[in-house]
Amino acid sequence: MIKKVNDFIANKYFKFGTVSFMYLLWIIWLGSYWLLPGLVIIYDLYISHKVNWTFWKKRGEKKKSVVVEWIDAIIFAVIAATLIRMFFIEAYTIPTSSMEKSLLIGDYLFVSKVSYGPKLPNTPISFPFVHHTLPFCKETKSFVEWVKWPYKRLAGLQKIKRNDVVVFNFPEGDTVILQYQDVSYYSMVREYGRDYIWKNFDVISRPVDKKENYIKRCVGIPGDSIFVQHDQLYVNGKKQETIGKVQYIYFVMTNGTPINSVHFEELHISKADQNYNAAGSVYRLPLTDEAAEKIRSFNNVVSVVKAENTNPAMMAKAIFPHNSKFPWTEDNFGPICVPKKGVTVQLNLDNLPLYQRIIDVYENNNLLVKDGAIYINGKKETSYTFKMDYYFMMGDNRHNSADGRYWGFVPEDHVVGKAVFVWLSLDKEKGFPGNIRWDRMFRAIH
Repeated sequence: MIKKVNDFIANKYFKFGTVSFMYLLWIIWLGSYWLLPGLVIIYDLYISHKVNWTFWKKRGEKKKSVVVEWIDAIIFAVIAATLIRMFFIEAYTIPTSSMEKSLLIGDYLFVSKVSYGPKLPNTPISFPFVHHTLPFCKETKSFVEWVKWPYKRLAGLQKIKRNDVVVFNFPEGDTVILQYQDVSYYSMVREYGRDYIWKNFDVISRPVDKKENYIKRCVGIPGDSIFVQHDQLYVNGKKQETIGKVQYIYFVMTNGTPINSVHFEELHISKADQNYNAAGSVYRLPLTDEAAEKIRSFNNVVSVVKAENTNPAMMAKAIFPHNSKFPWTEDNFGPICVPKKGVTVQLNLDNLPLYQRIIDVYENNNLLVKDGAIYINGKKETSYTFKMDYYFMMGDNRHNSADGRYWGFVPEDHVVGKAVFVWLSLDKEKGFPGNIRWDRMFRAIH
């Protein structure tokens, strides 16, 4: 009986049928029926054997050489890992402090692609396992652009919910200054002017899927109203649900003596964040509200005051939508409504700065303002209907996060996946093995 079962499983027609069935399910999930001719290749691989698909092997060779075995293993590993990375899960590293104390610099985490549905690549031909630049290079692209696919997202397990920790492509990352790749090109242009930037630096463009990856908390889903007042975030008129470990900048004044370094270690405040003005006996520290209360209890602490930016004129170039008609700061921002697919908004010159980049860049229209009128694709318009859903992202480290308050909304085609759990965490200020944060390993992200 067992021999019959084994013979049935080993039968070439059973293998062909099984692989073909799985391939058909994959095509249906992708919705790309132009891949159906691939069944011919599968038929030849298992049944007819007319084409030598493994060209590095000699036809009829029974015993594999060591080189051929290694080639087989490498090809299989590359294909398998690429498919897993593209459709299921991808590793990610926290490079900045924008999500502290919820996520720390040195956290290694996994990002689920199936949670919101895998996004097919815009540039399918690229060097495996790298993002936008070839290994050991600073400028050479890792992809080619003569093959481009339009935006398409496969079915996922859920929709993006408020307070999810989301990885996405940086919305302003379509244009990059090679000499300052970690700085927004558009912020540099607002500061120094386009002519100066193009004259003195090398500027390149990147497709959506090759923009830098950012990680933030989704605080606003399509249709939500966002408002920040005195550092406090309000969503649809209600205070944001307490989730994660939000922190702000505080000014801590002492009686002239420094705070013991042991206290900083207990509060998980890195040395890089311990900014101290000895002359004024003042620390500038990123703290959660709980940490601020603990520091207030120290004998040598005179005062603890939360920082708040109340000077919108100083932030006019930095804060979205970068227009003097919106006198906002990072601490007093909005109200602003998150665009929703299918919703129509009335357009005028006053509110156009809020939607200009959406209409012109994200949704690929030709936008022109002429003689006080708004023209979209050559037609005078007084309203606009959004083609995509948008999201508003903020970092939990509210005073040290380049987020939606600085560059606006995240389009749905920029969403990469959901951060699910930390599998390793290393403290860069310590040596091995003391740098391993054992308490953070295999911790779910909330």
